[in-house]
Amino acid sequence: MSERTAAQPSSDALRSTAQIPVRALGDIDAADAQTTRIPLADPSPAAPEGFHPKAFAGEVVPFRVVAFREGHDLIGVHLRLRAPDHEESLHRLTPLLDGTDRWQVDVALDEERAWTFRFEAFADEFATWAHAAELKIAAGVDVEVMRALGAGLLARAAKDKSRPKPERKRLAAVAETLSSPDGSAEEALAVATDPELAAVFADRPLTALDSATAWQSITVEPAIAGAAAWYEFFPRSEGAVQNADGTFTSGTFETAAERLPAVAAMGFDVLYLPPIHPIGRLNRKGPNNTLTAGPADPGSPWAVGAAEGGHDAVHPDLGTLADFRRFVKKANAQNLEVALDLALQAAPDHPWVAEHPEWFTELPDGTIAYAENPPKKYQDIYPLNFDRDPVGLYTEVLRIVEHWIAQGVRIFRVDNPHTKPLRFWEWLIRTVNTKHPEVVFLAEAFTRPVPMRGLAAVGFQQSYSYFTWRNTKAELEEFLLSVSQETADYMRPNLFVNTPDILTEYLQFGGRAAYRIRAAIAATGAPLYGVYAGYELYENVARPGSEENIDNEKYEYKVRDWAKAEAEGRSLAPYLTRLNEIRRAHPALRQLRNLRLHWSDDDAVLVFSKHLPAPFTGTDTSDTIIVVANVDPHSVRQTTVHLDTLAWGVEPGTAYEVEDLVTGSVWTWTDHNFVRLDAFTEPVHILHVKGQP
Repeated sequence: MSERTAAQPSSDALRSTAQIPVRALGDIDAADAQTTRIPLADPSPAAPEGFHPKAFAGEVVPFRVVAFREGHDLIGVHLRLRAPDHEESLHRLTPLLDGTDRWQVDVALDEERAWTFRFEAFADEFATWAHAAELKIAAGVDVEVMRALGAGLLARAAKDKSRPKPERKRLAAVAETLSSPDGSAEEALAVATDPELAAVFADRPLTALDSATAWQSITVEPAIAGAAAWYEFFPRSEGAVQNADGTFTSGTFETAAERLPAVAAMGFDVLYLPPIHPIGRLNRKGPNNTLTAGPADPGSPWAVGAAEGGHDAVHPDLGTLADFRRFVKKANAQNLEVALDLALQAAPDHPWVAEHPEWFTELPDGTIAYAENPPKKYQDIYPLNFDRDPVGLYTEVLRIVEHWIAQGVRIFRVDNPHTKPLRFWEWLIRTVNTKHPEVVFLAEAFTRPVPMRGLAAVGFQQSYSYFTWRNTKAELEEFLLSVSQETADYMRPNLFVNTPDILTEYLQFGGRAAYRIRAAIAATGAPLYGVYAGYELYENVARPGSEENIDNEKYEYKVRDWAKAEAEGRSLAPYLTRLNEIRRAHPALRQLRNLRLHWSDDDAVLVFSKHLPAPFTGTDTSDTIIVVANVDPHSVRQTTVHLDTLAWGVEPGTAYEVEDLVTGSVWTWTDHNFVRLDAFTEPVHILHVKGQP
């Protein structure tokens, strides 16, 4: 079948390291066979089960395919991209030459919505001739034959009216030189090895045996879906006051808004609020998850719903819907996007329980089943049953999401999505994003790998991950490699360092160094990371026998003096601020797929780099960050790190300067470097490679 030539997308739609003029592909053999004439296999990006892969605006996507042919003739491979407006661009892939027959080109997709792409392979006639001619003419073999073949190819190319006129004129002249009876072997060899001529045919190759994959799609989502720093706080605690009798007066949206400038000043992009709805009174949990609550205990916000309303209402202690809208506007004015918890469950006194008992699971004795995570039981929560009345429940959830979108919410952090049917999430996210493509869903699913990845594949733009429990060098290397390479086409990890109910042993017993180490790795290891309030105060005392903070904020108010802690040097806020400054200043850190592991002689020293070539930085210079982290918070480590400097274009053995972006220290490095990392002072180097072109 013949292909049309389309106009190229606008310059602000994409950036590429190897874009070439758009040209039509020749006739493709449409014979009934699974393989094309030149085999093309394993195209990526790809997602499981036929779902679309995804990227975020500005993300550099490696497009890869396996391509080869029989014999020794050379091939070429192109990526044909169609922008959302259907305009086409063509990009030349480079062979990786690692023995896998893989080819790759990097393209940054800057325009949101759906793009389509396919890979095209072809016999590269000029490259094949030039390669053979260089070998044969130098050896004095078939010289005249090679001259004649080359003259024929160049004459054919000179007749191609899609080429610029000066180029056609030059090709015709070179063809005459090759066909001249007086021509020499030296002249022919010069033609075969001419880099300028090779570049001409790289842009506009002479093709044969044209082959192509099927068209595929990749969804480009908003930049905030892929690169952002999250901060979580409970609005009821911000501005809460303890009364003389020990009870508390709740903070409100108005008092919580007073905390917004401080969160913004730390450099965060997203403010995440736990559920803000009325909290059930029946079976309300007391402090530290006890089964009995006093009359003044506020209960868990995740026990949604009471006489005052359900998922479309706000807790009266916090204010009104109008107050919430004002809060969102104030946050937006601080360049903070508000993320709201979507907890699809109900307290026993939620209005749904009386109005729609069919949305829950009834036990043989007629009661409704509590939520459980054996051996844990959540007596204050009824889980929803999505199979008894799917139409009714689906419709209600969509109404709730639309309701909060109307209040200014564009991001939803979804509680325990793995406890709801996968097909429901596929339907909901597709339905919402069709109308509101700017809306982002984060999956809080600490579960088995397959369901976690399944949630990402069906539409969740972000996912919690196992980062919280990956602490050793070996664990972190495996984790970082997996999320940056194996699943990056469809799953974006958000590396939360802590949550209200996750306080790992590493943080419990690692002291201040542990908090510093985890924050640095999270902020540099992925373009998405998150912090729950209190992390900057090193809150590390766990409820005995548990992995959560004692006096957990899920069940009570928490009054903190942020300013006093910082004034006394007891706050990690300045370090978090610096990390976010570094992230904003270095675009390499706002990418996921560019992480490369390196080696150290110490099993406690993690080393990785992130490199972004100049065409993608927006600054005309490359950006390279090297992270060297002592992951043992109890020790001082001295070791040698071994770097593959070719990852950022530096030949092994070549000296270059690096600057520690936290301390300001500058060193001259090569590919092998001594480091000393004191967990009690500066356990992590975040190094910028200076002087890059």
